[in-house]
Amino acid sequence: MSEDVRLVAWVRGNVQGVGFRWFTRAKALETGGLRGFALNLGDGRVQVVAEGPRDRCERLLEWLQTGDTPGHVDGVTEIWDTPRGGYDGFAIR
Repeated sequence: MSEDVRLVAWVRGNVQGVGFRWFTRAKALETGGLRGFALNLGDGRVQVVAEGPRDRCERLLEWLQTGDTPGHVDGVTEIWDTPRGGYDGFAIR
């Protein structure tokens, strides 16, 4: 198993009002072992925070960048960090 990490991704494009956060949560739960949230930001982006094994966070990031997501993704900016904890499952905020 790979080390636990924290992924913070900001997704740009037509990603609000199209079920993007719900599908992101579903993908995180399908991937398994991820905790965190998906949040609409005031500027039209969606912020995704995921903590868990690196390989599973990478799988979620790949889906955000190239997967069959609702709406249309123009780009994703991500940073990697050490986990902070405090999440109970994967939430929509």
